[in-house]
Formats: sequence, C-alpha cells, structure tokens
Amino acid sequence: MELILASGNHHKAIEIAGILRGYSVVCYNERAEPIEIEENGASYAQNAMIKARAVFEHIGDQNAAVISDDSGISVEALGGEPNIRSARYAAARGERSNDEANLIKLTGELKRRGLSASRAFYTAAIALKCGAGEFTAHGWLHGSVIAERRGANGFGYDPIFVPETFDRTLGELSAEIKAGISHRFRALTNITPLLSVIFR
Repeated sequence: MELILASGNHHKAIEIAGILRGYSVVCYNERAEPIEIEENGASYAQNAMIKARAVFEHIGDQNAAVISDDSGISVEALGGEPNIRSARYAAARGERSNDEANLIKLTGELKRRGLSASRAFYTAAIALKCGAGEFTAHGWLHGSVIAERRGANGFGYDPIFVPETFDRTLGELSAEIKAGISHRFRALTNITPLLSVIFR
C-alpha cells in the first residue's frame, strides 16, 4: 500500500508515514524526474490538489495514489492573514519568503497594532489523487500567536504559536507532542477512513 507524496521532502514523507500506519510513503522524485508546479489555487485544498494532479499525470500510472498537502496560519487580528500566503507572507511580489522573514513580518504587524497576542489557527488540507478519483480532507489547530518568539523546535510560525490548552509555543514543545496535535496530523487522520476503502 504505497502512497506517492507530491513533494521531494523526505522528512515530510517520514512524518506522514508515521501517522498513516500501514502505508509506505515515497517522494515522487523517487518515481519520476522533478517538475515545477505552480500553486495558484484560491484555497489550501485547491493548492494541494494542484500538486497531487500534476504529479499523478507526470508519473503516468493510473494505479498510483498521490497524496499532497498545503497548510498555513490565519491570524484574527490581521483579518485572517496570511492564510494561503503563509509561506510567502514577507515577499513583496509573490515569490517565496523564508521562515525568518515571515516571522519578523507577522510579529511586526502585531506590535504595530499594539498587540502582544491574537487568536489564530493553523489549517492543513490533504489531497489524494488516484484512479478512483480526487479527494480532500482538512485539519485545524486552534490557539493564539504571540509577538515574541519562544523555542527553537519546529519551523515556520511554530515559535510564536501557542495551541489551545497549552502554555508553550509549538517551538517549545517536543516533536512527539507536536506530531500528535498538529493540523497535518488531524487532516491525515480525517482522510484515513477513505484510504482504507480505496486500498481494501
């Protein structure tokens, strides 16, 4: 029961395989040459499906099952930004930003409004493209963002995101705790029943 991940990120493949017990997850560039994919969807689900479709068609195997994800953070005080622009939030013209620049911009926007924190949530969308059709699932992690970063674990906005019921940021939590509560974990959990039907 092999799933092809529409990404070349082997760490992500290992993480997903750890959540989807019983499935092997391989990066698509182990099955085909790498390709450029333009993520121009209007939602997380659209962007995830764009990647899954592109890799499915590129591989050219109707028996393949391609899985993909897209995720980001929405901050209440910023009107829901950065949302699907989370990875390129600090970019001036739409090019991809890095984690440091994005953190500086988001915390700066909070401070500019005189805020030390705001309600926020992470969203993850999982897309599956296979011979049986196209499917998506979502997962969310609610909490708040703070204007001062804490912790060096994780990546992205983790050093400023405090999940509900926690008093530490994702950057301060262990990888094991984070993996069990993350938005990606919840989205993958939501798509697991579908996988069991497709692969039965």
